[in-house]
Amino acid sequence: MVDLTEQEKAAMRAAMRRVAETMAEIGWDTRFQDLSETQVLALIEVAVGGFQEAMQAIARQDAAAEVPF
Repeated sequence: MVDLTEQEKAAMRAAMRRVAETMAEIGWDTRFQDLSETQVLALIEVAVGGFQEAMQAIARQDAAAEVPF
C-alpha cells in the first residue's frame, strides 16, 4: 500500500459512502463470491467514481483557498 495523502483518505471515505449505498441495494448479507459480475462492476464503478468526484471537489476547494500573488 502506498502512503495516502489526507485528501486521498478523505476521498476514500467519500467513496466508501457510495459503496455502502450500493451494498444496501444488493443486500449486506450477500457474500462477495455470490455477487454477479454486474454487481461487482457496479461496486467498482461507484467506488472509482466516488473517489474521483471527491478528489475533484477537494482540488476545487484547494484552488479556491489559494491566494494569488
